[in-house]
Amino acid sequence: MDSPHASSLRHGRTSEPGRLYLLTTVTRNRQPVFTDLTYARTAIHQLRTIQDEGACRSLAWVLMPDHLHWLVELGTGSLASLMCTFKSRCSVGLYRAGAARQHIWQQGFHDRALRRDEDVKAVALYIIRNPIRAGLVRRAGEYSHWDCVWL
Repeated sequence: MDSPHASSLRHGRTSEPGRLYLLTTVTRNRQPVFTDLTYARTAIHQLRTIQDEGACRSLAWVLMPDHLHWLVELGTGSLASLMCTFKSRCSVGLYRAGAARQHIWQQGFHDRALRRDEDVKAVALYIIRNPIRAGLVRRAGEYSHWDCVWL
């Protein structure tokens, strides 16, 4: 069931190929699914596969235990189809890897379109510093579930 504010997340959402977006999605009930290395690697594999297929170009991402931050340049398709594809494929991969057959992801996602003149590298640094702010590690290099084209 959608939260009372889920429709407001979709209000005014547009998808422009070539535009930069910061996407955030969380696991169902904020379950720390990705503390399991196999599950984390399964999700990361899907991020890379989707990029290889041309749906987006990943600029930076961090997979936290219970959520994903993903900075992309949108390729073909819409934001909704990108996130639907990721969540669906990720869930199937997790089930095959032994995860319980239940909803992995919370419905919906948050997106923020970035202007080209914004400091995109600063946004990328914000993303990869998430594990530090969460107290999981002292330095970004100590956390294994992130990538950034500039680092």
